[in-house]
Amino acid sequence: MATLLMVESWLRSTGHSLPPLIRRLGHDYVLLTKDPALYPESTSGLRHPVRANASEIVRADTNDPDAAVAAARTVASRRRIDGVLTTCDYYLPTVATIADALSLPGARPDVLHTATRKHRVRQALDDAGVPNVGFAVADSYDAARDAAMSLGYPLVAKPVDLNSGTAVQRVDDDAALKDAFHEITADERNTRGQPRERVMLLEQLVDGTEVSVEAITRDGETTIVGITDKSLAGPPAFVESGHMFPAELPESAVAETSAYVRDVLAALDYRHGLSHTELRLTTDGPRLIEVNPRQAGGYIFDLLHLVTGVHPLEQLVRLSLGQQPRAHETTDIASAAVFFVISPRPGTVVGVVGTGALDVDPDVVRWQLSVPARAGLPRSNDAYLGHVVVSSASPCDARAKAEAAVGSLRLRFADGTHAQPLGVPSVVSPAPVGS
Repeated sequence: MATLLMVESWLRSTGHSLPPLIRRLGHDYVLLTKDPALYPESTSGLRHPVRANASEIVRADTNDPDAAVAAARTVASRRRIDGVLTTCDYYLPTVATIADALSLPGARPDVLHTATRKHRVRQALDDAGVPNVGFAVADSYDAARDAAMSLGYPLVAKPVDLNSGTAVQRVDDDAALKDAFHEITADERNTRGQPRERVMLLEQLVDGTEVSVEAITRDGETTIVGITDKSLAGPPAFVESGHMFPAELPESAVAETSAYVRDVLAALDYRHGLSHTELRLTTDGPRLIEVNPRQAGGYIFDLLHLVTGVHPLEQLVRLSLGQQPRAHETTDIASAAVFFVISPRPGTVVGVVGTGALDVDPDVVRWQLSVPARAGLPRSNDAYLGHVVVSSASPCDARAKAEAAVGSLRLRFADGTHAQPLGVPSVVSPAPVGS
């Protein structure tokens, strides 16, 4: 049995899946957190899996890398620590710093500091000569307007250091640019209380099918696990409404896309870890949306598990322990998809009509809904009210089944009205870079 150090976690998705998986693999973990209350009990009173499965909880200022390293050293002085990991983007550089300090497997800290900042990734691609989109970084509205004049509208505006699609938006003129700049740079800290780089990244908008490439890199060698395609809910924010694995692509596109992702990771000198790289497949070839030096979110890891027989979070654990990732296994599942339940309008959703059909649908692997809930405009992945996971023995068939399952539901609002979830049918392409 190995003992891992878990530095914080996401609350949902991987935050629920990784802790019991570590236990099933015969290992345990120490949770390093600045506040255990970040992981609250469920409405039914159950402890959050991140806390419930930890063999020990150690409080430390995880937003201060030096304090986190000191706490990790203290833990390692009294019990063996075999690896360090996190599922939360905001702590990837800290995990790398701890791994380096304790001589544990991991990516280099400087690599993670680059890979978790969107503007630094863009610059690294330019420096390495990897095909890229035009971009600029602005720390004032005047600078943003000058950059927009040079790049030309339409553009995509992004924060450089947030995730889940937060504040990513298309801008078509100076008025939209000004609003975007103030929204993107307004908050001094992220949701975990870390100071932000309050600048705006502007990127030229490109069209094409959006996909993500799931990969494992060990000792500098990258294995492409597969390609996931994405459904989009549509303007204004182009929130991801679903995913299907594997993507329906010709072999030539798979080969070109895989080679491009290897070039992107090489440009970052990313030599150890999982990666989830989002791309647009344009008429000029693949172009980067963003690279995520961690496992895929949005339950994509479940889709990979269903189709390949190997769970990406198990691969995360193996990599953190310096072990060789497992090979794919043969399964009866040819495609798998997840589709999200998103409210089409603001309001209080008090119930969902039609869930009984999900329970008897043989293709539905799992479904989950969190209602009652206050729904806002879908501006990021935080707009999800729930999801449905579907599998199929036929290639490229799962998305249609997942959409049909979610499309059969009706959201019931506190005012007595009903509405179909947003994004059914989905928009597969085109949409802006950066969704």
